[in-house]
Amino acid sequence: MRFTLSAFADEAGGSIAEQIAAMKENGIACLEIRGVDGENISDMTTKKAREIRSRLDDAGIAVWSLGSPYGKIGIGEKFEPHLDRFKHGLELADIFGTKHIRLFSFYLPSGEAGRYFDEVMARLEKFQEAAKGTGVVLCHENEKGIFGDTAARCAQIHREFPAIRAVFDPANFIQCKEDTLAAWKLLAPYVEYLHIKDALSDGRVVPAGKGIGNLPYLLEQYAGEVVTIEPHLTVFDGLEKLESGQENHVGRYCYPSQRAAFDAAVDALKELLA
Repeated sequence: MRFTLSAFADEAGGSIAEQIAAMKENGIACLEIRGVDGENISDMTTKKAREIRSRLDDAGIAVWSLGSPYGKIGIGEKFEPHLDRFKHGLELADIFGTKHIRLFSFYLPSGEAGRYFDEVMARLEKFQEAAKGTGVVLCHENEKGIFGDTAARCAQIHREFPAIRAVFDPANFIQCKEDTLAAWKLLAPYVEYLHIKDALSDGRVVPAGKGIGNLPYLLEQYAGEVVTIEPHLTVFDGLEKLESGQENHVGRYCYPSQRAAFDAAVDALKELLA
């Protein structure tokens, strides 16, 4: 396999023990850490982070990225407390030994992206300034409802801040009525890594290769090393909170447990890679 697999293992189980078991049994070497014991990574203390790092080290699992919610606030919300949380995230990234932090570009009123361009860029610049000298790569994910939910506006971000790289999520583009091939053509030079998540034209999330995300083509074109599996195939504990009130698009591929859905998502990707 030419890719190293990473995963949002909180979709397999809430505890770090469940996450480690799911990853090891599926042959996944890296974790995109987002939640443990019902607690989002951004709320984690440094003490708990060190404890989890020790557990992961013992299991031979590395942290690829902080799957953080930084930038997942409304543009009208106060930014300074959020920036302080981001600075804490930089401390957590150091503890976990990761050089990547996922972030977003703020929820906006519908149809008003142009009006808030300057404020979005000013906030992203403050993220970038805070991370300067840490060696951490900030990775912007396209997400429905934020400034960077279309490929064109994602490109604006990356042209403005070349050091901010892209997390390319095909299903999120589909949910924004964006063609993933056109989005890839525009954003490929900026892509740091892929989220493996596919969807149907109506936005329902399905296993990789079962939707219209052109996953086989994207995997063929992707020149990076790591891909992160983000199943979203069934509602799991904390999903509504993680999506900050946004409508989730769990589709007809429903599974009896979090772990079954996680395993199915991994199997679908492995089938494509085979």
